[in-house]
Amino acid sequence: MSTTHSHPSPVGPDAGDVPKYTFLSMIGVNMMVFMATLDMSIVNVALPSLARQLDTDFATVQWVILSYVLVVASLLLLVSRLGDMRGKKGIFSLGLGLFTLGSLLCGLAPSVGWLIFFRAVQGIGAAMSQALGIAIVTEIAPPGRRGRAIGLIGATVAMGLALGPSLGGVIIEYIGWRWIFWINVPVGILAQLIIARYMPALPPRRGGQRFDIPGAVLAAVTLAAYSMGMTMGQKVGFAAPLSLALLGTALLGLAGFIHVERRSPDPMIDLKLFANPLFSINLIMSVLVFISLSAGFIMPFFLQFAQDRPPSEVGLMMMAIPLSMGLVAPFAGALSDRFGPRGLSLLGLVILITGCLAVSTLNLDTPWWGFVLRVIPVGLGVGLFQAPNNSAIMGAVPQERLGVASGLLNYSRVFGQSTGLPLIGTIFTLFVVSVTLEPVRTDFAAVSAEALAAGIAGAYRFQAGLLLAAAALGIAAWIIDHRNTQSKIGHDERV
Repeated sequence: MSTTHSHPSPVGPDAGDVPKYTFLSMIGVNMMVFMATLDMSIVNVALPSLARQLDTDFATVQWVILSYVLVVASLLLLVSRLGDMRGKKGIFSLGLGLFTLGSLLCGLAPSVGWLIFFRAVQGIGAAMSQALGIAIVTEIAPPGRRGRAIGLIGATVAMGLALGPSLGGVIIEYIGWRWIFWINVPVGILAQLIIARYMPALPPRRGGQRFDIPGAVLAAVTLAAYSMGMTMGQKVGFAAPLSLALLGTALLGLAGFIHVERRSPDPMIDLKLFANPLFSINLIMSVLVFISLSAGFIMPFFLQFAQDRPPSEVGLMMMAIPLSMGLVAPFAGALSDRFGPRGLSLLGLVILITGCLAVSTLNLDTPWWGFVLRVIPVGLGVGLFQAPNNSAIMGAVPQERLGVASGLLNYSRVFGQSTGLPLIGTIFTLFVVSVTLEPVRTDFAAVSAEALAAGIAGAYRFQAGLLLAAAALGIAAWIIDHRNTQSKIGHDERV
């Protein structure tokens, strides 16, 4: 696809300059992808230090991640549509600017409340850029290099996930937590200059679309009420009137969202796709896996507070999961093309379940290599599951619905994270307080190491249960797929 879109070239409109603009534009996009991925993995490692230095508890510090993820989940699909209606470059550039500004403000935050608010500002910027990054690369890359360009984004994500824990641990231990956010500022400014100078205009492709504002509002209210209800329940108990009111609001919001989406001419989520059982099953499996993956944020509390490891060592140990995921992920897609997605995704789930059960056996005396051996199957399982399952989801929809299905696939990730964080946090807290017998205490720096070990064991066994449900759904999808194939063969023979 041409990238000349009347772009004002500083050196002239010569066609030989187009590869340069294309390459530098993709570098700018990948810099934003790298920052967002690095930021998430760094903050996971930083939570225990933030709880201690900002004098807050576990239920509150979760919102440093939750405020970011909830905003992304609320805006992602709307921004995708806005990019088609109004053009992608301006929205992406604005999102990059907001993310950079939010990073600066996070580092200046005087309290945990302000940090949570500024993380939401970061989330707005991340939603605007994450929703459009792959679409921009797809549009500007030459057709013969499109696969490699999208693959570069995948490699950038893997690099951010791998570097985040170790870099975050070193920064927190030797420089201070504020620099985990300030590190984004020079990178963001450089990316903004590249985007402004080299990215083509990318005018709107489609018109006549409308925003599903009621659906977006109901989705945001539902997710926020659910998350607040789950975290508030950790502090005051789930039988408390406030917790019950928030969870009841979430339930009503979900019912209202489904009602609105069924009747909207331009829904935020096209519920008609869920009439296809294979699409629905695989998408639910994806959500369950991302709920499970959200448990990464509880592990640093165990490693730092129970095993008394420094943040730099915790960061290095936490690298084992993204590195093992990156080891197998590049081959999973090719294996899926050759052998089919069903068996590989199920194998990935089995390995992932094994890893979760292994992690649940962590104790206070587990050495670093014992931790690494337990978590490696978690990364391998996710890496083996994700590409085949994504292929199965996209293969279950007709060609004209691929864009919508792609948006839902992306949304399953942020939805799994936004629902999984408070859920896993609650399960972790319940097992901790089952040992401490202090149901409203969530200051994990002050509880016993044995209680934190019990929390890890309970949370990862709960995850294994969720993943067993995902595996059962995978078997059901395999059976449905087999029956559909046999039915098609029978029909072709009769014809």
